[in-house]
Amino acid sequence: MLALLIANSNRYVSQSAITKELWGTTPPRSAANTVQTYVMQIRKLLDSALAQSEGMRATDVLVTGVGGYQLSVAPGDIDLTRYLDLAADGESALLDKDYVRAAHKLADALAMWRDDALCNVRRGPMLDTFVREMDDSRTIALERRIEAELCLGQHYGVLRELTELTRTHPLNENLHSQFMLALYRAGRRVQALKVYQRLRKRMTEELGLDPSPRLQQLQTAVLNCDRSLEFENRPGLLSSRILPAC
Repeated sequence: MLALLIANSNRYVSQSAITKELWGTTPPRSAANTVQTYVMQIRKLLDSALAQSEGMRATDVLVTGVGGYQLSVAPGDIDLTRYLDLAADGESALLDKDYVRAAHKLADALAMWRDDALCNVRRGPMLDTFVREMDDSRTIALERRIEAELCLGQHYGVLRELTELTRTHPLNENLHSQFMLALYRAGRRVQALKVYQRLRKRMTEELGLDPSPRLQQLQTAVLNCDRSLEFENRPGLLSSRILPAC
């Protein structure tokens, strides 16, 4: 229940939503009383945590509303909001072409992850959706951080990580395109083309699809040793028709 409230911090979660999350479509007759017991237990924990905070009580944080409850938190009070704020700052810096700041902010955001989201929590449908959204957010933050680092000429530094990421995300075109670019800039053109062929084979066998036109353009650029792929210490050199990165 606490995980559900954190995932929906500063928003009311209805009693019916809590009941469905905890017990599905067949809640026990005691569901309402059990939820109230959980609320009391959470508030006891909050009271202990707030013992040194003047004027703050558990009922100010875990608020009872009409037919539901809200976890009321300030920005930065919980890991989730800190992560989201750092990721948003990194994304904004990337759009502004401040690649150093983007790389640092996104690295700080990713460093907050210790394991998979809610890996030790029994989940219902709402938390399952939340976990999928957080997994997507984490992958996007990884892609953006690597994009910033490529724009800084750090292609050698991302090779090992991209080797593993393309294994764990075998159909992710963004990561494969970044891997191809990093390999090409590291003087490993043949390996870059093999990465493309491996992805194409897997997409054809599993999805019946070819890689996107953007990735096909990148393969053509690698084959032709297109100078737009080179890093010349000037971020933004790579044409956006091939890759969104530098």
